[in-house]
Amino acid sequence: MRLGALVAVLAVLFGGSAAADPRVVGGDRVKIADHPWVVFIADASGNQFCGGTLVAPTKVVTAAHCVAGRSTRSTRVVVGREDKQSEEGRVVRSSSIWVHPDYISADRGNDVAVLTLREQVTARPARLADSAAPYAPGTKAFGLGWGRTSEQSPASRYLLGVTLPVVSDEDCENAYFQYDAESMVCAGYAEGGKDTCQGDSGGPLVVGEVLIGVTSWGEGCARPGKYGIYSRVATYHGVLSEQIALPGGSASE
Repeated sequence: MRLGALVAVLAVLFGGSAAADPRVVGGDRVKIADHPWVVFIADASGNQFCGGTLVAPTKVVTAAHCVAGRSTRSTRVVVGREDKQSEEGRVVRSSSIWVHPDYISADRGNDVAVLTLREQVTARPARLADSAAPYAPGTKAFGLGWGRTSEQSPASRYLLGVTLPVVSDEDCENAYFQYDAESMVCAGYAEGGKDTCQGDSGGPLVVGEVLIGVTSWGEGCARPGKYGIYSRVATYHGVLSEQIALPGGSASE
């Protein structure tokens, strides 16, 4: 679910998107019916490479590093599919891709984007965090995705989820000099063992059904003292809400 620090930030992800290290490590299979707002993003051939969160019938929030430089022609959103090898759910094309205008790289913040879908979907959406309440250190958050289950493993076939406590800004700053408390939030365990990983990028970190983070970057997966870093949704609530309210975003063909 997250990207791998400097290595991933410099890497090219499926057609030029810079990425950090994304995945679910130490998690368990979960049912899509319990988390209907989690989606995965695939290329035109159906290969999953990132995650996302449905926040309105035609709007998906994901990470900027997942879709920066991509075209709508090569981007699909898969809704309601727990097993990537099944035919369940729907595959929906995007009509526009909006990337935060100040995005440069995941470790520099502003790692948020919104996909506008060509068709409405009926799955229940998640809500955007709009206050500081869900970010209190120790708050139990939940990360989801179809990414790697270890740094060297292949991506998961099935949707996985993992409970991750929100970490204090002080501890995150000690773990990463690039950490910016305004635009980012950390989650995970000091001893490691549970985390998001490659392939989980763009996916949700939620408290209940409130989206508090977008899987962004980190160093490795589930390493001791190296937490997962997520875009702090409450910081971007205004700009994301503007995009969600629009019938279309900045089209990329």
